[in-house]
Amino acid sequence: MAKTLKPGDPAPPFDLPTAGGGRVSLASLKGKRVVLYFYPKDDTPGCTLEALNFTEKARTFTNLGAAIVGVSRDSVARHEKFAEKHGLSVILASDEQGEVTEAYGVWGEKTLYGRKFMGIERATFLIDPKGRIAQVWRKVRVPGHVEDVLAAVKNLGPR
Repeated sequence: MAKTLKPGDPAPPFDLPTAGGGRVSLASLKGKRVVLYFYPKDDTPGCTLEALNFTEKARTFTNLGAAIVGVSRDSVARHEKFAEKHGLSVILASDEQGEVTEAYGVWGEKTLYGRKFMGIERATFLIDPKGRIAQVWRKVRVPGHVEDVLAAVKNLGPR
């Protein structure tokens, strides 16, 4: 994981296909607060819980002028099945080539049960309306995370 983004850094641009046949880019969200969360894999327990928690609070984020974008390296087709199965309302973006996960420094070596492999570190970036990183959460633990992010969005002050 080469890059370590920190608050104040410009957010790396992205333009990715999404579930539902659309696209999402940082440029298209300019002027909004953006909650960009990276997760390892669709339809696994932690990732499903995280997506459900963000979906549950989606209206509150929207009312605060924030867009929520979940990114993994799953295909758009997998994202669509995942969203449909769990009734997710957050934007799910597909980074199959890994360019965005690399740009945000969340792709790297992981270890599970003693086995090493390459994967996505669960991380969230709050991007302010000017396109700068406002806050970073790394090695996210899902329980309570969405509430922490919501508090940070509220702390960014008025829209």
